[in-house]
Amino acid sequence: MEREWVVEESVAVAAPVRDVYAAVADPRRMAEWSPEVFAVWVRGRTAAAGTRFVGWNRSGWRVWFTTCRVTSAVPGEAFAFRVTSFGIPVALWGYRIEDVGADPSAPRTRLTEYWEDLRRDTRGARLVSLLGRLFTGVPAAARAAANREGMQQTLTRIKTTLER
Repeated sequence: MEREWVVEESVAVAAPVRDVYAAVADPRRMAEWSPEVFAVWVRGRTAAAGTRFVGWNRSGWRVWFTTCRVTSAVPGEAFAFRVTSFGIPVALWGYRIEDVGADPSAPRTRLTEYWEDLRRDTRGARLVSLLGRLFTGVPAAARAAANREGMQQTLTRIKTTLER
């Protein structure tokens, strides 16, 4: 089986685009939804393009952190960030937000979460792949499947929170 380098999952949320964007554009809230993230520290009050943040993650007894920089913050449309380890590219994570509701009294938003593995064709890719396996317990070739499962849980939790 060929390795997956890009994964994306989507969910329809019965909430306005602005509410969905506000939720995913605040990295601190990821600890509410993600099965791996348990804390996030953001430099500053808001996450705009260029904002840096650190995420703390856990899987079983393993704990690790990620350093991130927001690459896209377009209200109502997209929020994305790049993850590095010791300055070496690891992944690009993001959200696309799309209004799919025809009835203004019943807003409907499609929320797509995506991940791209950047550990290829770069200096240090092998090192961060090894570190990823040591810290997370997941080999690089299996990370896409693990992330797909995590995305499904995350999106379900976001949907549930926003539809309350």
